[in-house]
Amino acid sequence: MSVTIIDHSLIKHKLSIMRNKDTSTYLFKQALDEIAMLMAYEVSKNFPLKLIDIETPVCKTTGYELAEQIVLVPILRAGIGLVDGFRTIMPNAKIGHIGMYRDEETLEPHEYYARFPKGIENSKVIIVDPMLATGGSADMAIEDIKKRGAKDIILVCLVGAPEGVKFLQKKHPDVDITLAALDDHLNENGYIVPGLGDAGDRLFGTD
Repeated sequence: MSVTIIDHSLIKHKLSIMRNKDTSTYLFKQALDEIAMLMAYEVSKNFPLKLIDIETPVCKTTGYELAEQIVLVPILRAGIGLVDGFRTIMPNAKIGHIGMYRDEETLEPHEYYARFPKGIENSKVIIVDPMLATGGSADMAIEDIKKRGAKDIILVCLVGAPEGVKFLQKKHPDVDITLAALDDHLNENGYIVPGLGDAGDRLFGTD
């Protein structure tokens, strides 16, 4: 497993907007879309390609296209906020969904919905979720997707906690993780510090 922290000035700038407790729902979503596009660009830079024959206005030549189908899987509900930005860069990506909620007392995740496109076993699967806290939700999502035959899986989150990263490194050493920021720790309520609060509530205005 590799853990990549994207070192990009625009991502740091926009993530600071999202961290600010006074940022409106509208600006929060706008910054999330923009960061998602930047992360999609970075995550996909080494995706395998295959050669194709094309014809320009001048002559025939050889071009490229992605060698694998891409499947985006947001962890509901906050993960849906990353889809628009990723799909702007990857318009042909198919979308799966996996819904989970966290028990506020035990902090354990519970799955309530899962639906995936056909061919996931031969696709590059990108699981997206703004927060990687304890790692429980990501672990459950990865397990579910692996049961459906997927072998090429990437986890992309905005903000991660060291506890969640270590947990997933142990449980899924074959899954690479990409983050926009690795924060300090989890507090007693399981929130990432300094974090950005509850991403779902801030994204949908339900806080």
